[in-house]
Amino acid sequence: MSTREEAREAMTQQRQHEENLQQSMLQRTEAELAESGESEIQQTARELMTGQRQQEEHLQESMLSRSAAEVGLPTQTDPSVQAQ
Repeated sequence: MSTREEAREAMTQQRQHEENLQQSMLQRTEAELAESGESEIQQTARELMTGQRQQEEHLQESMLSRSAAEVGLPTQTDPSVQAQ
C-alpha cells in the first residue's frame, strides 16, 4: 500500500470513529431527554394529585362543618370549643 492509500485509510477510519462517537453522544442525549421529560411529567402529576387531594379534604371539612352547624354541634372553628 502506498503512503497516499495509507493516509486515506487512516483518514477514513478517523472519520468513521468521529461519526460513531457523534452517533453515540446523540443517542445518550436523546435517552437523557426522554428520561428527563418523564421525570417532569411525573412531578407535575404528583403536584396535581396533591392539589386535588387537598381540595377534596377542604371540601369534606367544609361539608362536615356545615352539617355540624345545621345539627347544632360545636365545630373546631367555633371559639367556644377552642376555649375548652
